[in-house]
Amino acid sequence: MIEVKDIHKSFGDSHILKGVSTVLEKGKTNLIIGQSGSGKTVFLKCLLGIFSPDKGSISYEGKDYAEMEIDEQKDLSKEMGMVFQGSALFDSMTVEQNVMFPLRMFTKQSKSEMRDRVNEVLARVNLNDAHKKFPAEISGGMQKRVAIARAIVNKPKYLFCDEPNSGLDPKTAIVIDTLIHEITKENQITTVINTHDMNSVMEIGEKIIFLKNGFKEWEGTNKEIFKTDNEAVTDFVYSSDLFKKVRQMYIEERN
Repeated sequence: MIEVKDIHKSFGDSHILKGVSTVLEKGKTNLIIGQSGSGKTVFLKCLLGIFSPDKGSISYEGKDYAEMEIDEQKDLSKEMGMVFQGSALFDSMTVEQNVMFPLRMFTKQSKSEMRDRVNEVLARVNLNDAHKKFPAEISGGMQKRVAIARAIVNKPKYLFCDEPNSGLDPKTAIVIDTLIHEITKENQITTVINTHDMNSVMEIGEKIIFLKNGFKEWEGTNKEIFKTDNEAVTDFVYSSDLFKKVRQMYIEERN
C-alpha cells in the first residue's frame, strides 16, 4: 500500500501538484487519469522517488519515504517494477538478456537461478519461444509483454506502468490490461497505472484517481465513474460518443 498525503510539487513558478492525497491499494490496479498537463507524470515520478514533493508525504507500507535512510530508499527502489511507455527495451540485448538485466543489477543469484526465473516470467507472459529474439524481431505487443516480464522478474511489491497500451491496437491492449490485472492479483502487488485509455479504465479500474490542473478532482471505481455528476470527470471520460452511450445505458438500467 502507498499512502499519499497532501503532496505539492512545483518547478519554478509552475505549481504542478496541488495537495494530492490518496491511498493506492495493495492487490489492486490503481489508475491515474487526466488530460495532458494534469500532473499525472509528475505524480508518478514522485511515487517512484525520482522527484521529492515540496510538501506532504508519501509512505510505503506505513513508512514515510522522506524519513528513510539512503540505504532504505535504495532497498525500496529494488522492490519497484516499471513498465515504460515505449517498453524501453535494450535493442542490443535479446529478450532473455533484457529480462535478466534487473537480476544482474540487483541480486547475487547464480546464472542458473537467474535463467530459471527468466524462464518463469517469460512463460507467465506467454513468451516461451522468444528468448533469443531481439526487440526488433518481435511485435509491439510482444515487446510490451517483455517489458512486463522484466518489471516483475525481481518480484516487486510495487508495479508502475506509464501508458502501457500506448501504440497498441485495441485487441492487444486488452491482452496487456488483462495480464497486468492478473499479475497484480496473483502477487498482491500495489499497481499504479498512468493511462489515457478509457477501455483500461472500464476494464481494470479498481481504483481511479482523476487529476485536473494538479488537483485530485475525483476518485472511485470503474463502476462509480458511471454514477458521478462531477462535470470535469464526465467531460473527460465521455468525450467520445461511445462512452456517452455506455453511460446512458447504465443510467437507464439503474432506473
